Amino acid sequence: MALAVGLMITAVFCGLQAMRAKRLLTAALWLAAVSALVAIALYQLGAPDVAVVELSVGAGLVTILFVFAITLAGDEAMDAPPIMPKWISWLLVLLAVGAVGSAIQVAPASNAAAAETSFTAVFWQERSLDILIQIGLIFAGVLGVLNLLTEEDTPSLAPLPKDKVP
Repeated sequence: MALAVGLMITAVFCGLQAMRAKRLLTAALWLAAVSALVAIALYQLGAPDVAVVELSVGAGLVTILFVFAITLAGDEAMDAPPIMPKWISWLLVLLAVGAVGSAIQVAPASNAAAAETSFTAVFWQERSLDILIQIGLIFAGVLGVLNLLTEEDTPSLAPLPKDKVP
């Protein structure tokens, strides 16, 4: 239990580092660390199937797409002002750590009936709406990346001015 709390505290720290990062590539690596730590915590808490999905999608696919988009757009340093004051950020971190810690401590013990339910049954029968939404989001992400790749090659659909008509 203490390991899961430690992993969540470290994940929150990595998330803060991702927000503080000046370069996009550094932020992408911090976010991959967050996803990997959350996957380890999920595995420790008894959800290995969810942990595998988090690790493969969160730390793998999303990080690769993010780095790919950075290579297309460029990795310039960001000099944006902070979104919120530092003290509010730390207060939110403490609240998140407290919420995770209290949720883990009062987590119910798993019973034998829940262990007998197969992952496939839960995945396709009880969570079908979530899966359809996730498929839609992945499809939208793929279309967005394809749009980035073809943006320069696509001619404008706006009508030409009258003096430029061939």
